[in-house]
Amino acid sequence: MSPRAAHPGAQPPATRDLRTLAAAAARCRGCDLWEHGVQTVFGEGPRRAAVMLIGEAPGDREDRSGHVFVGPAGHLLDEALADAGLDRAELYLTNAVKHFKWAPSPRSTKVRIHQKPNRGEIVACAPWWEAELEAVRPRVLGLLGATAVEAVLGARTTVKVQRDRGRFVTTPMGIDALVTYHPSAILRAEDQRPRLHAELVADLQALRARASSD
Repeated sequence: MSPRAAHPGAQPPATRDLRTLAAAAARCRGCDLWEHGVQTVFGEGPRRAAVMLIGEAPGDREDRSGHVFVGPAGHLLDEALADAGLDRAELYLTNAVKHFKWAPSPRSTKVRIHQKPNRGEIVACAPWWEAELEAVRPRVLGLLGATAVEAVLGARTTVKVQRDRGRFVTTPMGIDALVTYHPSAILRAEDQRPRLHAELVADLQALRARASSD
């Protein structure tokens, strides 16, 4: 397994040391998002994790704390992981984009509203999750949401989260990945939350089984 060629403006060092990679990512100027976020939010977890989850981008709480999946979506993910029999401490969690993209709320200057990263931002940040993938070398990936699917499978992929969740697909890096919901999408779907949560748990159980069988 090897990461694809680095993109202009973001050149991770040739190392599998996650601390060195995180320090280098903090200096990345591959796109403009670093100008507006508090800090780079790098992935977290053991270097030899069997399962690696890739989400979209940090949110407000992640940006302020510097840690992945610690906001409302992270709390929902923690619940789903527990229900699926997975220990978060044994997983590697990261995002396709390492900076919080936001817009000011029209109602309050203190509120920052999450914005979806665009294609240029996704491409600019790709070398970092690719470097994480090379460092960790998990047995299986979990792609949480459409941005993660696009980042890993490419902009021309025909894979759609709503249609293909629960499916394993082969990535360009040769590692199998399971497509599922991003926890934030479940939070937004209040009327369907119990069903979507149950489906996320089932998908995480499938990841656990695949990681154990390899």
